[in-house]
Amino acid sequence: MLIPKHIRKEDKIAIVCTARFVEEHQLEYSIKLLKSWGLQVVLGSTIGKQNHQFGGTDQDRAEDLQRQLDDLDIKAIWMAKGGYGTARILDSINFESLLRNPKWIIGYSDVTALHLKLQQLGIASIHADMPVDLPNKSKQTQTSLKQCIFQEPLNICYSSTKKYVKRSVKGQLIGGNLSVIYSVLGTNGLPSFKNKILFIEDLDEYLYHIDRMMLNLYRNGILSEINGLIVGGMSRMNDNAIRFGKSANEIIEFYTKALNIPVAYGFPAGHLQENLALVFGRKVKLEVEDHKVSLEYF
Repeated sequence: MLIPKHIRKEDKIAIVCTARFVEEHQLEYSIKLLKSWGLQVVLGSTIGKQNHQFGGTDQDRAEDLQRQLDDLDIKAIWMAKGGYGTARILDSINFESLLRNPKWIIGYSDVTALHLKLQQLGIASIHADMPVDLPNKSKQTQTSLKQCIFQEPLNICYSSTKKYVKRSVKGQLIGGNLSVIYSVLGTNGLPSFKNKILFIEDLDEYLYHIDRMMLNLYRNGILSEINGLIVGGMSRMNDNAIRFGKSANEIIEFYTKALNIPVAYGFPAGHLQENLALVFGRKVKLEVEDHKVSLEYF
């Protein structure tokens, strides 16, 4: 796995749209934050562009991302906003320059499609909040991002409402948004899940769709391949007039209870007020015991 170098003060970080459109004024807080960290901010050509809900056409977004990937002065690329659109441009991207000169790719949610492609290529990336949403997130959300790009990522420990039998497993961290993972299954942008620790989260989905996606992971054999599962925010779930009968976590438990792997619920990452940054591609140890969960990088 290629791990990009840690960013240093005065390095340049680019902000681009790979999905929904963003106006420059929506980035003021995050630009100011990056500058306070001593970084130079480069706004991609897609900032301020709009093509329906997207930040420019597919070609606009692909060309902007390619430009930042190929620019040796750019040390990290932060996706401005999620929504939908990143997967539409993946086949237009040439990753050769990134393989020669790895740099941090940062984002989450819709950016999961890009994270998975990078995992397939063997390049680590950062699952972290978007610039447009950062003003509304916890201080720890910002701190965790800063820690990931400047030095070693933060080990994460938290108390869970669920009581666990003691288990400890190791593996490479992988994953992202469950709906996006589901959408790219069977494509050429999917990495191996064997012996990995899978992180999943989701937002605004119907519970029956959570069941359909987990069933797919189960029938594909992905759940039987992984060493452990981390469940982040399952936020603002929807139900029909005739209830599905299980919560999102109960659905996940239904498909994993027969597997001999630890499943950690309530992880502080995803579409939450506290969305702690994670480094995909790094080796981690996941440990559950009693009401405690810990994730440690090594």
